[in-house]
Amino acid sequence: MSATVPPQRQARQPGQQREMQPQPQASMERYRGVQKLAEKVALISGGDSGIGRAVAIGFAKEGADVAITYLDEHDDAAETLRLIEVTGQRGLIVPGDIGNPDFAREAVGQVVQAFGRIDILVNNAAEQHVRERLEDLPDDQLERTFRTNIFGQFYLTRAVLPHMVEGSAIINTTSVTAYQGHPVLLDYASTKGAIVSFTRSLSKQLLQRGIRVNGVAPGPIWTPLIPASYSETKTAEHGSSAPMERPGQPDEVAPCYIFLASSDSAYMSG
Repeated sequence: MSATVPPQRQARQPGQQREMQPQPQASMERYRGVQKLAEKVALISGGDSGIGRAVAIGFAKEGADVAITYLDEHDDAAETLRLIEVTGQRGLIVPGDIGNPDFAREAVGQVVQAFGRIDILVNNAAEQHVRERLEDLPDDQLERTFRTNIFGQFYLTRAVLPHMVEGSAIINTTSVTAYQGHPVLLDYASTKGAIVSFTRSLSKQLLQRGIRVNGVAPGPIWTPLIPASYSETKTAEHGSSAPMERPGQPDEVAPCYIFLASSDSAYMSG
């Protein structure tokens, strides 16, 4: 992928992957699984597109049955389900708002009913909104960003834990903004910093239960969140300031999650 993409803008969040040009590379076409996650069951929030989709397909290629939650991007979610099932694994899609604790409990119940258990949780769903000045950040946006990005991780993890056993894994998506900050994404970057602390603290709490907790902090990746957040001009510049002078692809991030979900990372937590 070149350093820039065509100018484009989506009018609402969450964005739709099917409307993006060029399409993100999120189907893990070149990835060859070796059954690292055989007979496992995974639940991924925000699994309809972008990083979540690539992780879902990668997990399936490694032998896991995969359930995803998503808000209302039904076409994207249906395509992710199709790609999971192409691997020969079972899939499940559950629409709803993870910022609602009742939905988190309901979604987990559906997964357990369908697959019997949950071995891997990926807290991935997030939203971001550009505000040039803190004074212009509305109360409802501030609350909404925290509810989706960090409260949702608490809600979903709390609902999943009773169904996990020793050897299970939790992986939280944070961001480079947790460490570098971002001048126009104050609320988003703050939630990502909270996710880092949540990950480190939860890893200590669950150590004696044999459940590992880790995080992945992506840089600029080409996902629907980008055209749904920025102007056409800013979207076209996405990733150009990165060391590789281009945005990353979801397929280039997903192997990190596969590693952290598998026994390859058995001595890593927090």
